[in-house]
Amino acid sequence: MKKKVIAAGHICLDITPVFPEGKTDSLHQILSPGKLIQMGEADVHTGGAVANTGLAMKILGADVTLLGKIGKDAFGDMVLHILEQYDAQRDMVISGRDSTSYSVILAVPGIDRIFLHHPGANQSFLAEDVSDALLEEAALFHFGYPPIMRSMYEREGEELLCLLRKVRRAGVATSLDMAAVDASSEAGRADWEAILEKVLPEVDFFVPSVEELCYMLDRERFDEWQERAGGRDITEVLDIGNDVKPLAERCMDLGCKVLLIKCGAPGLYFRTAGRSRLLEISSRTELDPDLWADKEIFEKSYIPEKVRSGTGAGDTSIAAFLTAMLEGYDPERCLHLAAGTGASCVEAYDALSGLRSLEELERKIEGGWEKYK
Repeated sequence: MKKKVIAAGHICLDITPVFPEGKTDSLHQILSPGKLIQMGEADVHTGGAVANTGLAMKILGADVTLLGKIGKDAFGDMVLHILEQYDAQRDMVISGRDSTSYSVILAVPGIDRIFLHHPGANQSFLAEDVSDALLEEAALFHFGYPPIMRSMYEREGEELLCLLRKVRRAGVATSLDMAAVDASSEAGRADWEAILEKVLPEVDFFVPSVEELCYMLDRERFDEWQERAGGRDITEVLDIGNDVKPLAERCMDLGCKVLLIKCGAPGLYFRTAGRSRLLEISSRTELDPDLWADKEIFEKSYIPEKVRSGTGAGDTSIAAFLTAMLEGYDPERCLHLAAGTGASCVEAYDALSGLRSLEELERKIEGGWEKYK
């Protein structure tokens, strides 16, 4: 019998205009005032951690309940219609007071994505939106994107802490993913280091990106990274030992049990605590602490057949990692599948169309799927 998972948190409607093929060196070559750009069809899908990670886990074979908050409006109807295709709409919370969140994603070939985002109903998501009944049989509760959910970061993360404690008291393991923080926004003024100090002891699987994590824990280092990158993707200029490992050390000091840092195209940095701390993870996951304790691995990315969009690549990598973990796979195998899923994801414009089954991924990996050097 499959272990039950709840994928909760941020959900939105993603609208991705499809740009002409061909790599662009500068955004100004494409986007400039008064210019008319001949576009392809808009790609419209659900986005956010609930849809990207939750539906990816469902596609990969997990027993998943999706739990997000949307408005009673046209975009909300579109979200529900998409989720109905996966039989995943039943537990969504529909608010009559809030509008549905949406993102317009500018995925210009050769340029990192730009997101125009309206947070909508995600802002009012609360611990009380998670029913006790849903938690009764769940093994894992995955929560995503508190930096774009006001209720989760105001008052130094008190509501997020309340939510995670509620879940763990119910005997369910917790997983937490983050999102980029707009420095000029209300979230940018939040004390993210203080928030992480509060909540990480209640998190069993922490799965942020390296940029998000650095912004939250070491703003001075993050500014230096941006300067070093000179407008390029930050992950292209990072050194794992000097740049990523110190952030991982800080997370472990704050109480991390299992840490997976998404480092973009280079790969995934993985770190686990000792056996005694891993024993705190819910037994419903059936995670073997002897197999998982005291690990440190950098998993390089597989080379995709083509690159269309990075939308959802991190979310779906996490989906594969968590799904494989719940299937009882060892950490190394979980990481291979996470990296393979990320590479599969970027071959499509949306988060889900490029996904391969775990079995297909393993065949491709065993067949000598090439990795980045």
